[in-house]
Amino acid sequence: YKFFEPAFYAMDVPDWGTSLLHCLALGEQAMVVLDTGHHAPNTNIEFIVAQLLRIGRLGAFDFNSRFYGDDDLIVGAADPFQLFRILFEVVRGGGLGNPDVAFMLDQCHNIEEKIPGQIRSVLNVEQALAKALLVDREALAAAALAGDVLGANAVLMDAYETDVRGVLA
Repeated sequence: YKFFEPAFYAMDVPDWGTSLLHCLALGEQAMVVLDTGHHAPNTNIEFIVAQLLRIGRLGAFDFNSRFYGDDDLIVGAADPFQLFRILFEVVRGGGLGNPDVAFMLDQCHNIEEKIPGQIRSVLNVEQALAKALLVDREALAAAALAGDVLGANAVLMDAYETDVRGVLA
């Protein structure tokens, strides 16, 4: 393969599709690491998660958020609803509890204290995951089957708007 020349090892992989192509060329054990702070604006990351889980190529997450040019911020700081949707796809796609999928934080705290910033990230992931586990998947499937977009949205919003902090405490 031409891309296995030495220049390949020094390049930055620009997107999940390129990463997947490299993994396919490298063999069955190669997996994609999905960094939630390294996507073009408005990227549907939850779709990427669903596709990689579907084909068994999601190996890990580097969880973070990004504003402007900083891509290693507290997880969920930029878009907590997106974090919820990502974790819902993890749950739905069988990634939760899968030993082949690692969950990591990828952060560099420049303003806030490092340990409290990490703790906030962990709490945000825990809360989003708890909410993702609350989604009534039968009701969501029924709404999808009926083409009821507002009904499906209501199912997701019911879970997302649930206050899980007391249960997690």
